[in-house]
Amino acid sequence: MASQNNLLSILQLFDGDGVVLTVEDIAAALGISVRTAYRNVRELSQAEFLDPVTGAGYVLGPAFIHFDRLIRQSDPLIHIADQPMAELLENASQAASVIMCRRFRDRIMSVHKREGDAPHLPVSYERGVAMSLFVGAPAKAILAFLPDRALKALYLRNEEELRRTGAPAYAEMRNALKAVRRQGYSVTTSEVGSGRVGIAAPIMRGSAVVASISLVTDAKQADLERRLPSLIEGVVQTATTISDEIEKHDAQISRA
Repeated sequence: MASQNNLLSILQLFDGDGVVLTVEDIAAALGISVRTAYRNVRELSQAEFLDPVTGAGYVLGPAFIHFDRLIRQSDPLIHIADQPMAELLENASQAASVIMCRRFRDRIMSVHKREGDAPHLPVSYERGVAMSLFVGAPAKAILAFLPDRALKALYLRNEEELRRTGAPAYAEMRNALKAVRRQGYSVTTSEVGSGRVGIAAPIMRGSAVVASISLVTDAKQADLERRLPSLIEGVVQTATTISDEIEKHDAQISRA
């Protein structure tokens, strides 16, 4: 049986759109022999984690489609949040998207999305796309409700990257997040996608933040300034509704 480390390393090479790798590509990338790479690829293919294509290449296989479906079906957070997210769109604006994001270690991902029926700008938060944990309303609504110790650890692990991108020092960032925590929501404009405003609030399980719910809409809407307070109220109420349902059903959801 192939080494688990080798198998995981092979899968991690498929990190972009349209990636097709040959056995030789994999061997070169991992510094292993072609024979070892072939044995590992064969094992992954038999388990349907890789799928052969023309030209002796391999792509990610149908096992991932299967497991994604299982996650969607079994995730209690998605089941609880879906209807409140639809109602937020109905009451707030159909020219928008509603996304639910969760933190996974040092990144944030969208795990569920509802799209309005009216024309609107696409959002960057596609399901499964790893996004920065320090930029955008969805991330800040989660960070603001983390314990200080966890927040400091996150910052220190990513300090070098944050400095390169011109992020504020830890004390300044913490103070900004404290303001988000006091008001109970985050509003950002063009931090992730140009011309978009994001409004996000935390989803809680007891005192622990587990996710955030966000409304993303066009920042150039003529009446946005007038409507912003009601949009914020809608997002906060949706997050509260989902949080209450989590408590009501005692849903087993991992912390952010």
